[in-house]
Amino acid sequence: MAATILAGRAREASTTVVTVSPSIHTAPEPEAGLKPWLAFTACGGIWGSTFLVISIGNDALMPVWAATLRLVLATLLLGGWTLLRGYPLPRGPALRAAVGYGVCQFGINFPLLYWSEKQIPSGLSAVFYATIPLSSAFMTRAFGMERLTAPKLIGALTAFAGVALLFSSSFRGHVSPMGLGTVFTAATVAGLGTVLLKRGPRQNPIVANAVGCTVGAVMAAIISTAVGESHQLPSTFGAAWPLVYLTVAGSLGAFVIMSWLVNRWSVTRTSYVTVIVPVIALGLGSVVRHEALTVESLAGTALVLVGLLIGMRGG
Repeated sequence: MAATILAGRAREASTTVVTVSPSIHTAPEPEAGLKPWLAFTACGGIWGSTFLVISIGNDALMPVWAATLRLVLATLLLGGWTLLRGYPLPRGPALRAAVGYGVCQFGINFPLLYWSEKQIPSGLSAVFYATIPLSSAFMTRAFGMERLTAPKLIGALTAFAGVALLFSSSFRGHVSPMGLGTVFTAATVAGLGTVLLKRGPRQNPIVANAVGCTVGAVMAAIISTAVGESHQLPSTFGAAWPLVYLTVAGSLGAFVIMSWLVNRWSVTRTSYVTVIVPVIALGLGSVVRHEALTVESLAGTALVLVGLLIGMRGG
């Protein structure tokens, strides 16, 4: 009898598995297939034009007010689609994630970005948004979501160096320090918004952006009123088309696609879309406006691609 009990305990001990919860969660493997890459490319293609269009729109409307109108229009369209399709609204942790995403990505990032583009060139704004992979790597490490690895850091720094080289001419002459500081803050807060969305439960990207745009619209309207902007509505085609384009292509397109993509890839891997945006913008300028490609722009593009390859393989 004693021998039987001892044998049973031995079998239990041999099958016991001790698990230790790591302090940092390893990000899951990125989803395979073509769809995530198509989403990544679509975001880059859309955002490759939006920095310039924001600058054009600021010529007709006050900057934070322009951001407010865009968010209001996006809220109506995304919210209407949510109701029409009968999508459930987020609750609990999902709601907190969507609200945090809206506060950072739309309520803070948008007003700062729109205002900064009145102070510095749109291309220079894109340079600072290329810091998001680096800040995202540190933030996801701080939140215990991803490991901070050498390939992530090397890839992010290499890609940022390439983007800076692409627009090195923008740093010549007088550049507003306030504008630079504002757009850097905007980019960092935007990265935080994506991290907060990723931390919450996976949710419908349309609903998440409907909630986020609603929060952002309220915040942007308050900021616009507080700084004393005029609240005129666009009355000409030249004033209306940037608003419509940014709402449809940017808010309904790129941000919804990005929210879908971050459910399937890690935050840092997804954030590398910000380093291809300036490259696409440069290519569009060459094709559409026949802008000359310099040695610096070609060398910068090569650095971006190298950084992209290193960082995304390490992410």
